[in-house]
Amino acid sequence: MRKYFDSIRRIAGNVVTVNAMGVTYDELATIDSAHGQSLAQVIDLEGQQVSLQVFAGSQGVSNNDRVRFLQHPMQVPFSDDLLGRVFDGSGRPRDGRGEVTGKLTDLGTPPVNPVMRRMPDQMVHTGIPMIDVFNSLVESQKLPIFSVPGEPYNELLARVGLQANADIIILGGMGLRHDDYLKFRQTFEEGGVLGRAILFVHTAADPVVECLLVPDLCLAVGEQFALQGKRVLVLLTDMTAFADALKEISIVMEQIPSNRGYPGDLYTQLAKRYEKAVDFDGAGSMTVLACVTMPGDDVTHPVPDNTGYITEGQFYLRHGRIEPFGSLSRLKQQVNGKSRDDHRAIMDACIQLYALCRESREKRDMGFEMSDWDRKLLKYGTLFEQRVMDLSVNIHLFDALDRCWGILAECFDPAETGIRRSIIEKHWPAGADESPAEQPAEATA
Repeated sequence: MRKYFDSIRRIAGNVVTVNAMGVTYDELATIDSAHGQSLAQVIDLEGQQVSLQVFAGSQGVSNNDRVRFLQHPMQVPFSDDLLGRVFDGSGRPRDGRGEVTGKLTDLGTPPVNPVMRRMPDQMVHTGIPMIDVFNSLVESQKLPIFSVPGEPYNELLARVGLQANADIIILGGMGLRHDDYLKFRQTFEEGGVLGRAILFVHTAADPVVECLLVPDLCLAVGEQFALQGKRVLVLLTDMTAFADALKEISIVMEQIPSNRGYPGDLYTQLAKRYEKAVDFDGAGSMTVLACVTMPGDDVTHPVPDNTGYITEGQFYLRHGRIEPFGSLSRLKQQVNGKSRDDHRAIMDACIQLYALCRESREKRDMGFEMSDWDRKLLKYGTLFEQRVMDLSVNIHLFDALDRCWGILAECFDPAETGIRRSIIEKHWPAGADESPAEQPAEATA
C-alpha cells in the first residue's frame, strides 16, 4: 500500500525535505502539485526527515503538496527490445520511439558475491595496439581512462565499442554535449553495431539527478544481459561529471564537504558502480571502461584519486595517445601469455627501448653528442609512435605484434633488443637487414 505525506518542510534547489516514516533509501516518490505530478527519489534519511531529489526540478512544488512513496527504488524495464534504443537519464526514450516494456529491474542493487565470480581470463580485443599489445583489456575488468578536457576520449570509447569483441555494448553518457551524443550514435550506426547497443544519455541541459542515474541504468541492464550469458561492455563518460553531480546535491543538502567540496562518501559512491563489473561463473560477463577527466591534468584530484584505488589499472590519454608510462592493466598477465608466445617479450622489449629513446631525446635536446646507439633509439621512437602509438592505427593483435617485430628489425640488431634467442629465432622477420641503423625512417605509418 502506498504511503502519503503532506508535510513538506523545506524546498532548496531541486531537493525537497518532508517528514515521513517507514521510508527507505533510494525509494521513489511522486509529488502531486497544482502543475501536475513530479517524480522524486530519496537521497537522504535523517530521523523522520526525508530528503528527495525531484527529477524535473522543484519549480511549481509547494509546502502543501502531497508526497506519495512508491515502496520500491528506481526500476528499468528489461527486455531484448532495449537493443538499438536511446534513452535519457530517467530511462525515457530519447529516440522518438515508444516505451519499452519488460521485467522491471531494480537499480542500485549490491555487487555480485565474489564466490559467484570466476577468475578473468578472456581478452577483449579492441584493435588498438597500445591496449591489445601493452595493456590488454580483460573481460569483467574495470578500467578508467584518465584524460583532460579536449583530448579525444569520447572518440576512443566509441572505437572500443565499435571494435571490441562484445555481444552487447551499453553507453552511459553523463553531462555530454549534444554533438558528442550525436557522434556516438552516428559512429555506432555507421559501424553497424547500433542494433546490439543501448545508449543512456544525460546531456548538460538535463536535470542533475538524471546524471546520477545513468551508471545505475547501464549496470542494471548490463547485469541482466550478463546473466543470460552475454559478454557485455559498458562505456561510461564522464565519471567526473557524475561526481560533480554528487557534489552539487550534497551542497544543496548542506552536508559537510570533504576534499575540494566533494561529499565524504565519494569513494563509496564510485565503488558501488565500478564493482558491478563481473565475470559470472556459468554465465556471461560485464566489463566497465570509464572515462575520468582530470581538472588541470591533476591526478591527485579526488575523482581520479579515488578511482585509482578501486579499479584494476588505468589508461592515460595525453596528446592524442595512450601513454605507455603510467598506463596499466593489472589483469593483462591473465591473458597476454595465452595469445601468442612472443606477446610478453614484445611488450617488455618495446617499452624498455622506448624508455631509452626518451632518455636519448633529452640528451639531444640538451646538446649532448649522439652515439650510434642513441641514433638507433631515436629512429625507433619515431617509428614506434607513428606505427603503433598513433590512435588511428587499427589492426588485429597478431598484426600489431608483427608490426613491432618489423620496427625492431628496422632499427636494431637482434642481440640489441634484449629478447630471448629462442623467441628471436622464431619470430625475427626473414631477410631483415643486418645494418638497420643505416636505413632512413619512414615519414608515415
